[in-house]
Amino acid sequence: MLNGPEIPLMVLFVSIAAIFIMRGPFGRALAERLSGRARSSSEDQDVRELKGEVEELRNQLYEVQERLDFAERLLARQDDRAALPKHGAE
Repeated sequence: MLNGPEIPLMVLFVSIAAIFIMRGPFGRALAERLSGRARSSSEDQDVRELKGEVEELRNQLYEVQERLDFAERLLARQDDRAALPKHGAE
């Protein structure tokens, strides 16, 4: 059984050890994890892949918009030609 100055000395020793551990890399990593700032490398890879997919979808959407604009211009030209009177029909 512990009695006398052993208990306060043990508490002091454990406290000092905990301070050194928490101020080191382990403590910083733990603090980042608790604050939600830390992401694993697999999460970073997933984010990079998703960004690539979003960029690819943007490019595809741009191409579809260009094709739609082209089709609208063709249809507008056909409508304009149909509205013009024919030379031999007078």
